[in-house]
Amino acid sequence: MKFQYTAVERFLRYVKIDTQSDPESDTVPSTLKQKDLSKLLVSELLEMGLDDAHLDEFGYVYATLPSNSSKKVPTICFCSHVDTSPDCSGKNVKPVIHFNYTGYDIVLPDDASQIIKTSEHPELLNQIGSDIITSDGTTLLGADNKAGVAEIMDAVYQLVNHPEIKHGTIKILFTPDEEIGRGVNHVNLKKLAADYAYTIDGETTGHIEDETFSADAVKLTIHGVSTHPGFAKNKMQNALKIAAAIIHALPVTKLSPESTEGKQGFIHPTSINGQIEKSEINFIIRDFEVALLKEHENYLENIVKQVIMNYPGAKYDLKVIEQYRNMKEVLQHHPQVTNYAVEAVKRAGLTPVQTSIRGGTDGSRLSFMGLPCPNIFAGEHAFHSKLEWVSVKDIHHAVDTIVHLAAVWEEKS
Repeated sequence: MKFQYTAVERFLRYVKIDTQSDPESDTVPSTLKQKDLSKLLVSELLEMGLDDAHLDEFGYVYATLPSNSSKKVPTICFCSHVDTSPDCSGKNVKPVIHFNYTGYDIVLPDDASQIIKTSEHPELLNQIGSDIITSDGTTLLGADNKAGVAEIMDAVYQLVNHPEIKHGTIKILFTPDEEIGRGVNHVNLKKLAADYAYTIDGETTGHIEDETFSADAVKLTIHGVSTHPGFAKNKMQNALKIAAAIIHALPVTKLSPESTEGKQGFIHPTSINGQIEKSEINFIIRDFEVALLKEHENYLENIVKQVIMNYPGAKYDLKVIEQYRNMKEVLQHHPQVTNYAVEAVKRAGLTPVQTSIRGGTDGSRLSFMGLPCPNIFAGEHAFHSKLEWVSVKDIHHAVDTIVHLAAVWEEKS
């Protein structure tokens, strides 16, 4: 079936809206500007005939595409997040289309130092003949996750305009603050009323991610001893220096993001701040197995103990905060959710690849909240950076996959 796709024009419209989230904010959502895009999405969903589309007080968009099947079909949700990463500016995004890509390194027009190299982005070589969308080099693009948002919106549009494609009830969920780990903090699953879900937030075409890191955060507080520096001999216990010594003692060739890949976990300091008397280090701990997660946390605490032995007047507090767990623990009990995604990818003319993600998605937490939720490709690459890119071909493949997935659930019910 040939679709008149709308995803690219939607995407180009969405990325121009600044939706960057803010980890330092305690509001919900963390930035009100995220609602600017969410309000537009509600308006467009209402125009498509999804009469219950609305934005709630927490910044979540909910909508329902009613079933057009006579069968009893499980209710499926498609989910993406509207916010972009705080790691790179998302203000005044100027998307650029590189037409009929032929395999060259892409120099971004407004900052020639920003070059998307095929040697570093080999997936580009699978995009020959397609159109590539990037930023102008001064901001991120926002394909993470506005590509997913646009693809879901277009898939809804296609299902509305092609009633011959049978499907069950489809729920749409757009979330705020995913990039700062709060994407499902205030989701109303009772109102959503879905049986299964899929986040559209993955990278390479054809990939289905049914396994994520398990994740904890660690907050380490060092209590030193402050005194006048002119009279500090044998008295001062500088919490800043203790914190620096702990950072220095972390392994370099193992258990760090810079030296791990595949299924290897890591200990990663993300911030350090403080004064002589008190300093704090924040860490994230990642591994695919919870038991290994605990081993890494014990390893970190042993480092802390060894360092602080050299500072007899100092003390420390170490607090572990659970963030999310490997969705595989839930999805293995619902194999049809992933299997139907595999079938949908095949029907879209692609080769399905089931893989793990060295990170987490909203689906990680949704799965443990009772809504089994793997992650499907959106085509986004080099996210959280000025080198972010997505291809028109992959955007269309994602739309096809979502539509086929809705049909697969109906057929197999």
